[in-house]
Amino acid sequence: MLESIKQIFSVKDIRKKLLFTFAILLIFRIGTFITIPGLDKITINQQLGAGSNGLTAMINLISGGAFSRLSIFSMTIGPYITASIVLNLLQFVIPSLERLAKEGETGRKKLGKYTKYLTIAFALIEGLGLYFTYRAYLLAPLTYGAGKVLGLFLFLVSLMAGTSLLTWLGDKITEYGIGNGISMIVFFGIVAGLPTTIRAFWNLGGAGFTGILVFALLMVGLIAVITGVVFVQKAERRIPVNYAKRVVGRKMYGGQSTHIPIKLAMAGVMPLIFAMSFMSFPSIIISLVTDTTQLSGFWGGVYKLFTASQGSHWGYLLGYAVIYMALIIVFTFVYTMFIINPVEIANNLKKNGGFIPGIRAGKNTSDYINNVLIKITAAGSIFLAAIAILPIILQAFTSQSVSFSGNSILILVSVGLEVLNTIEAQMVSRNYSGFLG
Repeated sequence: MLESIKQIFSVKDIRKKLLFTFAILLIFRIGTFITIPGLDKITINQQLGAGSNGLTAMINLISGGAFSRLSIFSMTIGPYITASIVLNLLQFVIPSLERLAKEGETGRKKLGKYTKYLTIAFALIEGLGLYFTYRAYLLAPLTYGAGKVLGLFLFLVSLMAGTSLLTWLGDKITEYGIGNGISMIVFFGIVAGLPTTIRAFWNLGGAGFTGILVFALLMVGLIAVITGVVFVQKAERRIPVNYAKRVVGRKMYGGQSTHIPIKLAMAGVMPLIFAMSFMSFPSIIISLVTDTTQLSGFWGGVYKLFTASQGSHWGYLLGYAVIYMALIIVFTFVYTMFIINPVEIANNLKKNGGFIPGIRAGKNTSDYINNVLIKITAAGSIFLAAIAILPIILQAFTSQSVSFSGNSILILVSVGLEVLNTIEAQMVSRNYSGFLG
């Protein structure tokens, strides 16, 4: 392992990419401590800093503690993710967007520009929701008269600028660093909160021998879950492919056997991030139009359902879990279909003289690949959803809220494996043995 790390930093290109990524993530970490101008930091530390639960705790964990400080990065990359989802869904109903998606690099650049415009719009909406929820933390001069307008302006501009900066930083990591920039920012936010999470696990068990035993069991359970996640992330179904022999001039081509790898968790961590973004949106909209402290009746129930806070009725928590699980499954299928096109794979195989043993080329091949893809994706999506909702189910029956949920584990493992695989590929391309051995 030490030799592999030494080899990584001995390669100039990889070393530059790693250092650039660390530098960007350091900027993100510094930004999490920059509070929105005009807020009372003492009150924030006393109330928000004292602890959070439910969806608030999850957002705070992903943001690296930025949400509990109401920093300029409080919204993290949530608006960007929401904009990406909306634009991807619009491609199914707007032909011009669908054509752009098929135009290669030029089309992707235009779609990226539209995504950034939508990001600003969603950042404005989410920023307004946060303002109406946390405006009580503004300093007194910014809560009445002309100062009220200034307070709103500072609040919104700070959050929108923070989200725009994070989106730009994520793009730079993707372009010049290691891994997907957006995923790396979420990953680093969770890693930054690990010491607090471990301390929370320790406090959960209490004092004495019983506390040590509970903490040990929690750690063993955590390691077991991580092991299972790693196994699922690496698992794949290999569809065998043979290539017919053909003679071109004096040379013979083909006659080889290979396979099409279909991973069990092809979509990776993106469905989880998408689902979290969607689950936070209803509560933001409700906070925009009404005072959440005075909510009751139907809308009060809806707000409790989509916040799933500690102390909520178990029915709300289970309802939240069911909706969350359904969204993860749906987004897993949608994202996988964006990644893999069975018709395109079948056409490429036919064009190059490849075939799946026992399956006719053309439509039969695409149907076979599609059926395998559906079964594999179904199994993978159910596993992702089960891991994600497990802490919510435990909270419903034990009234104990743990912010470090299955989402955190899945994100850490998925992004970690993605980074290791990227480094491995670059090491192998330079004739090194690789980081993974």
